[in-house]
Amino acid sequence: MTTSYRIISIGALASHPLWDEPEDERTGHATTTLISTGDNHVLVDPSLPAQVLLHRMGERTPVKPEAVTHVFLTSFEPERRRALSAFAEARWYMHEPEIEAARPALQQRLEESEDIGDEKLSTFFREQMTLLNRIEAAPDAPMPGIDLFPLPGITPGSCGLLLPLPGQTVLICGDAVATSEHLEQGKVLPSCVDVEQASESFREAVEIADVLIPGRDNIMFNPLRKMM
Repeated sequence: MTTSYRIISIGALASHPLWDEPEDERTGHATTTLISTGDNHVLVDPSLPAQVLLHRMGERTPVKPEAVTHVFLTSFEPERRRALSAFAEARWYMHEPEIEAARPALQQRLEESEDIGDEKLSTFFREQMTLLNRIEAAPDAPMPGIDLFPLPGITPGSCGLLLPLPGQTVLICGDAVATSEHLEQGKVLPSCVDVEQASESFREAVEIADVLIPGRDNIMFNPLRKMM
């Protein structure tokens, strides 16, 4: 069974800390990738608004949106899932520790909004909880040719996908490796929940992958592998 991948949309940081941008300069969005293996088509981090993402898919792949069988979120951050509901017929996957971390955090914010009587905010958090409850815990090998690769630290349960292809290993990193500058300088995002853990995840990503698909940039060849 052949496994292939294609970048659907290249992400960007709202403010790039390594470009000396102290404030938001643009709308942040994550890199979106499509993985195809057999009859399965896995869309990773559908970040752009649905109308834009569906149009981008038409530009980048012959796979139609209705043919997407699975959606995988590298984390539950809102920027990663703007178009999630556009793939209602697909199965939605996320790493189980991320689900377990997101649920009590959402529940707390829902209760706080109810306590202050903010119905608009309460409705928003109820909708977020409904989305989260729809997401399944991804198995270690969601399908042949695709393996989970936990990368905690950016969020408690952030997780990438490893594609062990013939001749090269590809890792979809999420924000564990955010941009080419972060890769070159060996740095993680300052917004991560655990800097030490995120740094360890960064090192593991660089150790294992020949090709890196970062969270907010285009596909990159691992410079350490290139030198070897």
